[in-house]
Amino acid sequence: MITSSTVTSGLPASSTVANTSSGISTGSTSPTDPSLLSQNFNTFLTLLTTQLQNQDPLSPLDTNQFTQQLVSFSEVEQQIDTNNNLQTLINLQNASQTISALPLVGRTINYSSNTAPLSGGQASFSYTLPTNAIAATLAVADANGNVVYTAPAATAAGLHSFTWNGTTNTGATAANGDYSLSVLAANSSGQPITSTITAFGQVDSVNVTNNVATFDVGGVSVPMSQLLTIQPSSN
Repeated sequence: MITSSTVTSGLPASSTVANTSSGISTGSTSPTDPSLLSQNFNTFLTLLTTQLQNQDPLSPLDTNQFTQQLVSFSEVEQQIDTNNNLQTLINLQNASQTISALPLVGRTINYSSNTAPLSGGQASFSYTLPTNAIAATLAVADANGNVVYTAPAATAAGLHSFTWNGTTNTGATAANGDYSLSVLAANSSGQPITSTITAFGQVDSVNVTNNVATFDVGGVSVPMSQLLTIQPSSN
């Protein structure tokens, strides 16, 4: 409870309000956090009302400071409303993306990742070499990082496709699951060449968390942001 002695025996009225408007916080909450802004705004109104009720008649609150403080906290209130409206727009956009993702169930997509599911005897990838390589090797690793298959890779600059049939270096058939492709390439000077790898897979379902859609591609979780292309329907 704020009393008359609290206001008159401490700092001057203008100093008290200035401290409130500075958004001082001893915790880890950001000064722009909506809950903190709202709390400070309510505190300001409480202090201001108390100051007006208990101001010294011989030395009233300076009208210029009073106006500046009202303008300052009016801007804070507008910022709170703006943040709330922006969050609403973000939620609407995420919901729209989720709805647009649902028809992709059952379709094959190309996505930005080097991990693809091995299903039905194949795992499909593509890789792009930015320059010609003097030597290049493909390496397929399982979910534990163990390399199960290696083969020579194309060395010409450009886009190349690679479909693995699940046969390992030992001649065994790999179990269905997630497998990652690496491309080890070098130029004529022996310097490594970094390739860009993408993967293909069929969307089994769309999972939605906090209004954000994620594709389940044969057990591989693919954020919607990684979607590159949608393959033509076989129908």
